[in-house]
Amino acid sequence: MLLPQERKALKHKKAALLRVLYGHPASLRSWRQPRGSARLEQEIRFCTAPDGVRIAYATAGKGPPIVKVGNWLTHLEFDWKSPVWRHVLEGLAEHRQLIRYDVRGTGLSDRDVSDITFEHFVTDLGAVVDALGLERFPLFGLSQGGAVGIAYAIRNPHRVSHLILLGCFARGAAHRSSQGPGLVATRRAIIRQGWGSDDPSYRELFSAQFLPDGTPEQLRWFGELERVSATAEVAEIIAVANASVDVRALLPQVKIPTLILHSRGDRRVPLDCGHELAANIAGSRFVTLESNNHLILEHEPATEVFFDEVAKFLGDEKPRSWKHTVRATEGKLQKMAHGVETSATYKILGMVAAVASVISFIVWLLA
Repeated sequence: MLLPQERKALKHKKAALLRVLYGHPASLRSWRQPRGSARLEQEIRFCTAPDGVRIAYATAGKGPPIVKVGNWLTHLEFDWKSPVWRHVLEGLAEHRQLIRYDVRGTGLSDRDVSDITFEHFVTDLGAVVDALGLERFPLFGLSQGGAVGIAYAIRNPHRVSHLILLGCFARGAAHRSSQGPGLVATRRAIIRQGWGSDDPSYRELFSAQFLPDGTPEQLRWFGELERVSATAEVAEIIAVANASVDVRALLPQVKIPTLILHSRGDRRVPLDCGHELAANIAGSRFVTLESNNHLILEHEPATEVFFDEVAKFLGDEKPRSWKHTVRATEGKLQKMAHGVETSATYKILGMVAAVASVISFIVWLLA
C-alpha cells in the first residue's frame, strides 16, 4: 500500500507523462541537458547614437552576421539567460554571428533619455551596425522591430540582404481601428499605475497578452523582464511611439527578399497585421505559425517551423540545438517511466511516451 506522499508523487509523474502525450505546453527548458563548454557566450559592447545616447549591443556566435532589430522589452543580460528568449537567440547564433541591442531608455542602454521616437529607433540601429563595420546583413525584426527594419532597409538597400519579420505590423495600435486610440490610452494608464510596483498583477496583464500559453516559469520571467527592462515613464513613451507607427507607404518600396511569419492566435499583434505586410511587400513569403503566442516558445512546434523557414530563406543549415532538445526530452521521459514501475498503468504510459519521443527524434532526422 502506497503512502500519501508516494501517491502524490506518482500522480505528478502521471500528469507529466500525459502532458507529453497530449501536447500540454510543458516547459522543455527544465528538461534540457547542460551544454557545458559548448554553450554559446555573448560579448557586450557600447556605441554612441548620432545624438550622443549610449546604445548597448551584444554579439554571439561565429559566421556571417544576422542583426536582430531592437524591440520593446529587452535586456541583453536578462534575455540571454531567459526561458523565453534563450532558445531563439541560440538558434539564430548557431551558424551566424547574432547581433542584438537594447533600444534607448531600456536594458543596458542609456536610461535617462528624453528623446525616444521611431526615427531614433532607426538611427540607433544604424549606429550599431556602423560600430561593427557591417557591410551587408539580414535583419530579423520582431513586433515593432519589423517596422524599424523596413524603414532602415528602404534607406540602406545596399546593406540589407534579407528581411525576416516575426509578429510584425505596418500600423501601430493607434491606427488599426476606431478603438485604437482608446486601447492605447488604457495601456498607458495600466503602465503608469502598476509597471514598477511590487504588485505583479499589472505586469501579468501584459504577460498574458504576449504569452497566453506560457508556463508559470516563462510568465514569471516575462513579468520580471518588464520590471527590469525600463521604468514606467520610459515604458509608456515607447508604448506610445510604437502605437503611432505607420510605415504602410514604405511597403511597396521594399525590394529585398522578405520572409513574414505570424502566429495565428497572436493577441498582441493580430494575424491581419502580418497579412497586410505580405499583401504590400512584393514577392514576400508568408508563413502562418500555429501558436497563440506573440513570442514563440521552446516547447511549441511553431518554433521548429520558424527555424526551418529561416534556414531555407537564408540558405543556412537548420540549428542542431533542436536535436539536443529532443534527445534531452527522451532521456527525461525514460527516467520518469523508470520511477513509476510500481504501477502497471504508469509503466504503460511511460513506454508509450518513450516510444513517441523516439519516433519524434527519427522523424526529425529524416526531415
